[in-house]
Amino acid sequence: MTKMTLVVPDDVVAALRLPPDEIESALHQELALALYQRQVLTMAKAAALAQMSRWEFEDLLCRRHIERPYSEEDLAADLRFAREFPKDR
Repeated sequence: MTKMTLVVPDDVVAALRLPPDEIESALHQELALALYQRQVLTMAKAAALAQMSRWEFEDLLCRRHIERPYSEEDLAADLRFAREFPKDR
């Protein structure tokens, strides 16, 4: 696994209006939200970056009023899957 370190200048950290013990977690979440919103990361990968379960990340999206990207192609694929999925399962 590749690990990356993001350097945040001390003056930026000091300017954050967050309790010191919440800063790292908040930065993970903010980066994950931004990359998900730009459709750079999938829901699963953004949740992992945010260090949350998928359900926790979906709740965070809801609380922040961030819509999930869902195109007409996504809808068509979901409808195809629903029609093709065996009904006796």
